[in-house]
Formats: sequence, structure tokens, C-alpha cells
Amino acid sequence: MVLNIPGLVAVIIFYVVILVIGLWAARRTKGETNSENVMLAGRNIGTFVGVFTMTATWVGGGFINGTAETVFKDGLLNCQAPLGYSLSLFIGGVFFASKMREHGYVTMLDPFTRKYGERMGGLIYIPALLGEVFWSGAILAALGSTLRVIIGLSHEVSIISSACIAVFYTLFGGLYSVAYTDVVQLICIFVGLWLCIPFAMTSEFVGNISVNSTSAWIKEVESVNTGVYTDSFLLLIFGGIPWQVYFQRVLSARTARASRYLSFLGALGCLIMSVPSVLIGAIAVNADWNSTAYVTKDNFNASDIPNRASDILPLVLQYLTPEWVSFFGLGAVSAAVMSSADSSILSASCMFARNIYKMIFRQKASEKEIIWVMRIAIFGVGALATEMAINVDSVYTLWYLSSDLVYVVLFPQLVCVIYLRNSNTYGSLLGYIVGMFFRIAGGEPSLGIGTLIKYPYYSEEHGQMFPFKTLCMMMSMVTIIAFSSLTDILFKKGIIHHRFDVFKCGLSQSSFDEKAHNNNLTLDHATLTVSDAGFTPPIEEVKITRDV
Repeated sequence: MVLNIPGLVAVIIFYVVILVIGLWAARRTKGETNSENVMLAGRNIGTFVGVFTMTATWVGGGFINGTAETVFKDGLLNCQAPLGYSLSLFIGGVFFASKMREHGYVTMLDPFTRKYGERMGGLIYIPALLGEVFWSGAILAALGSTLRVIIGLSHEVSIISSACIAVFYTLFGGLYSVAYTDVVQLICIFVGLWLCIPFAMTSEFVGNISVNSTSAWIKEVESVNTGVYTDSFLLLIFGGIPWQVYFQRVLSARTARASRYLSFLGALGCLIMSVPSVLIGAIAVNADWNSTAYVTKDNFNASDIPNRASDILPLVLQYLTPEWVSFFGLGAVSAAVMSSADSSILSASCMFARNIYKMIFRQKASEKEIIWVMRIAIFGVGALATEMAINVDSVYTLWYLSSDLVYVVLFPQLVCVIYLRNSNTYGSLLGYIVGMFFRIAGGEPSLGIGTLIKYPYYSEEHGQMFPFKTLCMMMSMVTIIAFSSLTDILFKKGIIHHRFDVFKCGLSQSSFDEKAHNNNLTLDHATLTVSDAGFTPPIEEVKITRDV
């Protein structure tokens, strides 16, 4: 395909706009030596910017391309992501946002490292990292397909160049750059796609989308797929919560109440921003592709369109709208993709710098050192995401995979660390292993992972038909609850001696009493030990007597 010079110029203009805004926002972190301020924008994100950046948690290139793809291929009722991620933000706001913000955490992994220890936090980082890489890969892959279709730019070149620009301004600006480019991103998507809709809908090659809409593009869920449908929907809802890219916005809010409101408004924003993509999918279904330049000028075969479902949004922009309109829509998509990729790259890098490097390897690392480690990690995560984008085909497959391990492994861990008072490292570790094993044993054809366990209703033709991912998640959660309670009882009742508490969870009541006796300090019926460094009660409120 010949390189389209005007289209290339349009993309470059939008890239420059995003880059300039990102670098402008980076001025607020110039000379900043506090890593927390760089990661969370000084916990000073206001309502206006906050709503945009919270909505942009999920609304990006993967969201708009994947939604159009699924409406075109499978129908509106089978397009679960817009509603699923909206409910995810809403539930996150109700049950998790204020609790995380009130405790003053810096990353999503902080409650795990505080309660279970640094090494368990390191294990939990693995699925969190994979999730961010899959999501970033989906976003970059969406851009690659768009630029390839409209301006003939190489898939690899478009992905690599976009990733480099996103990494560049994120490197200097941290969350400030990410948040302010998110504002431009959503405005570009909203204005750009809505500008294209009237032209595409009134094209001479497109029929009335309201005619036979139920059978043409709304469709229905086949009863045989009920289990898979339910599994996928629950995965999107609850698998969309335990993400650093979400909690980074939550923790950057000025107050706990503000973090909840931002989540609720972000949920509404997800639904609103999905409407243009849904309409584009419906327009593609009702288009007479044989009469378009796709066949008459570029000599493609219209029968290939169903096999190019992942390209359906750029195809509609290219062949069903005027050239100048398609360039505007292309610029919107490009800017959106680049601005979304930076969020996930920054999130994974922050967790690595704070919860892996500092807490496990360099507890005495300076703030300046942590900032530099975060910047180096930004390069590494960006490279991983770029590799995934180039080598995995379906945008929607990457989209689902990005929530898969997070749902099965991280969601039960997050629920228990926040709401289960007696959860401990033993239960967390075993629950982690159980969830990971049974999920991997269920297989994943898109990654070439064979099926080890065939769950009920397994089909040789269609694979797992049972909602096995939800089953794995529940098995993981039950394991955490049961084993944490069991070890809590065994240690505290002295059935297992405290010296076998290898994870130093402090579960042994006898060990607690021994420390109190050695320090000869009692406070009424509670024990105060000398080792309780940092806790100095007012002397007039505490009566201390010596044991005799």
C-alpha cells in the first residue's frame, strides 16, 4: 500500500500536540525529589482533570477499536466491555476507593507488602505486571492497525514510534503528564469520532442501521455460550478493579470522598464514550462494501471484511467518510492510543520502583534513586508492551487477557487484604498458587497453552464452556480465607509453636506474651512492648506499673 502523505502529516500533528502537552505538564515535577509526588501528582488532582483521567483508565485505542470490532462481528449484546468496565469503576468506587485513599497508600501493592511482607508483594506484582503489559499491548496494536489501513504506514513502525513518544514524556512528567494528556485524549476521541459518525451514517454505501437491527447488529447471546458469556462479563467487572492504573487515579485524589466520586463519574464516562464505537460497528454491518473504494479502487475482496474485524473502525473511517474527515478521526484515535499507553507503562513502573526495588532489594534507597529506577522501568515496560502489540493478532483477545490473571489471582487477594482481618501470608500464598494453577490448567489457545483440566461441559471444538475462570477465582478466595483462619487458630492456640512461623506473621499469642514479660510493661489489660517503636502515648493518659 502506498504511503498516504496527507494522512501521515495529520498523525504527526496530533502526536506533536500530545507530546507538547505532556512536556508542559512535566514542568510541575521539575526538580521534584519526592517519588510519591511524581507517582501521584502530589495527591492534588482536581475534579475536572480527575474525571477525564479516571474515564481514560479504560477508554483508549483498545476500548474504541475493540468495541467496534465486537459489535460488527458478534453483535451489541455480545460486546461486554463498555458496560463491564463501567460497573467495574462503580463497584471500585463503592467498596475500594475510599478505603485505599484513607490509608494513604502509594501503590496498589502497598496493603499487600504491609500485611503479607515484601516477598509476597513481589509475587502479586507478577500478574499485575502482565495485566498492564497486555493492556498496553492491546492499545498499541489498535493504533498499528489503524495507521496501516488509513495511511499505509507499517504496523511495526507505527507501534514503535507511538510507544517511544509516550515513554518520552511519561519519563519526565510522571502522573501529571499522564493526567493532562488524558484530558486531550478524551476530547479528541469524542470530537473526532462524533465528527465521523454523520458522514459515515449518511454515506451512499450505508443502509439504515435501524432496519433489521436486532438480527443484523444487536443479535442475541446463544444459550450454548451462557457459561462463557457469564464468565467473561464477571471477569470484566471484577477483573477491572485490582489495577494500579485505576488505583493510581484513586490515590492521587485530594480526599477519600473525591476518589469515590471520580470513580462514579468515570463509570458514566465509559458508557458515553462507547457510543460512537457501537454506531461505527453497526454502520459497518449495514455497508455495501462491494460498492466502496475498498473493492472498486483498491481491488480488495469484500468477502475478506469479516476476517478483518479488528480493523473495522479504521476501515469505516477510510472508505465511508470523506478523506479530510477520516484524517481527523485518525488523529483522534492516534492521540487516544498514545495517551492511554502511558498510563499502564507508568503504573507498572511505579509498582516496580516502590514495591520491588525499594522494599525487597534496596530498603535504604534515596528518593532520587527511586525516581531514576522508575524511569528505567518505564523503558522496560514500554518495550514489553511493544513486543506484545507486534506479535499478538487480535485486539480483543489482548483486551480480555489483560483482565484474566488479574481477575483470577489479584481480585480475591485484594478483597481479603482489605476486608478479611485475619488474612495472612500463609493463606495469601496458597490462594495465589491455587488460583494460578487451576487457571493455567484450563488452557489458553490464544497463547498456545494446552488444556490440562477439562472442566464440566468441555467441548473439543469450542474448548471450556463452563465459567471456569470465576470458579478459579472463587477457589482462590476460599483458600485464602480457610487457610488464613486455620493457621491463625493453630498458632494462637499454641498447637504450632511460634518458631515455625516462617513468614513472621506474629500469629503466636505465646510469643506476644513472652515479649511483654521480658519488657515488664503492662497497660491495664493490654500489652505495651518496648519494640513498639514510634508509638508514644501521652504520659497523663497511660498508667504503667512494673510487674512483680
